[in-house]
Amino acid sequence: MAVSAREVNETEQHRASFEIAHPVYSKLRSPLILGHKSHAEVTRDICQLLDPKPGRGWWISLSISLVLLIIGVVATVHTVMTGIGTWGLNRTVGWAFDITNFVFWIGIGHAGTFISAILFLFNQKWRTSVNRSAEAMTLIAVMCAGLFPIIHMGRPWLFYWVLPYPNTRGTLWVNFRSPLLWDFFAISTYFTISAVFWYLGLVPDLATARDRTKSKLRQTLYRVMSLGWNGSNRTWSRYETVYTVLAALATPLVISVHSIVSFDFATSLIPGWHSTIFPPYFVAGAVFSGFAMVMTLMILVRRLMHLEDYITPQHLENMCKVALLTGSIVGLAYVTEIFIGFYSGNPNEIFLIINRGLGPYAWAYWIMFGCNALVSQLFWFKKLRTSIPAIFVISILINVGMWFERFVIIVTSLHRDFLPSSWAMYTPTITEVGLLVGSFGLFFTCFLIFLRLFPVISINEVKGVLGYAKH
Repeated sequence: MAVSAREVNETEQHRASFEIAHPVYSKLRSPLILGHKSHAEVTRDICQLLDPKPGRGWWISLSISLVLLIIGVVATVHTVMTGIGTWGLNRTVGWAFDITNFVFWIGIGHAGTFISAILFLFNQKWRTSVNRSAEAMTLIAVMCAGLFPIIHMGRPWLFYWVLPYPNTRGTLWVNFRSPLLWDFFAISTYFTISAVFWYLGLVPDLATARDRTKSKLRQTLYRVMSLGWNGSNRTWSRYETVYTVLAALATPLVISVHSIVSFDFATSLIPGWHSTIFPPYFVAGAVFSGFAMVMTLMILVRRLMHLEDYITPQHLENMCKVALLTGSIVGLAYVTEIFIGFYSGNPNEIFLIINRGLGPYAWAYWIMFGCNALVSQLFWFKKLRTSIPAIFVISILINVGMWFERFVIIVTSLHRDFLPSSWAMYTPTITEVGLLVGSFGLFFTCFLIFLRLFPVISINEVKGVLGYAKH
């Protein structure tokens, strides 16, 4: 019997409405966004986080962060007004807490660009729920890192002297052969590209927030920052082209920035620093620590802002797999460093390895080795990769281990020099601890403000993966 076109159309409409109400998901792929969200529900869920007054959890978190930040401000003022003699440095250990913190925060900033740029180019859909927060974390971490070399100068008001520009100071120019100057160029470039990449991704969402917010102040802010976004086909086409180009430009920076930071050590002749393994070792460690910090933040954000449908255990499990890979590379680097030291037959290298494992700072070395090379191996077990409390604890331990890694590299390589007569111990002062605490206060304060001002999840990118697991 013949079927009319009208009946066929009604059948297709009924099938489409049924699939919307009862989506069929693949047995091979689980959905990235839970709750059977529609496009309108995604917009509503994310935009409504901006308008209401902050909850009690946000205010408590901000209060704690501000207390830590005030401690850091007091320590900074005391250092600047008195001098870096307030630190525990001596003639043998000239770098310690300050440079440790600098390298640590630069490493934290690597996960944002990795998630946003590299995973975008490899078309990894699961990045969409975490890339916005990771990008913001990158910018804040780089700002935290940039403060420490400026403070370490002793005269921070003269920090512009590191800029290579024509000046009236005679023949006083920067040393272009110094890796410390390369740091300035690499980090400033990294920060600029990351900021542009983050802001470009925000533009469509800012336009959405502009049209929905009820606050006049927020509406003005979003109108200015959305740059007249109208959502036309031409606008989207050009946006996607520019976004892809910036992702391609940002990808090499993940490799180059921490490689150049490692040159601060690798270009020296000090045992424990003079090593060609440092560039890949530092890059793997940076991505490792960055993903650990992203997991820590995402677990807190999904809990405090009720985003369990958007930041799912699958997102966290995928980040655990990346952390497992980079943690294994870091563990391999530790073993390789020990093997090459003994294989070289260099008595200075052999002494350094023994001193790290059995010397006065052995406790720091084994904290580093245990948290980074051993604890990360727990992610081999799916039960732990899918357990939110376990991921939270392991991610914190990884960050502790990565901070101690930088401490071990710097202090244990310096405190026992070539001449036993110049050996010295290093003990941090309360001022240095205050600077470390203050950097965490600055980081969390800025991140909490970001949560209140901008969409924490990319609205337009999440909409693109709603049908990820459907037939």
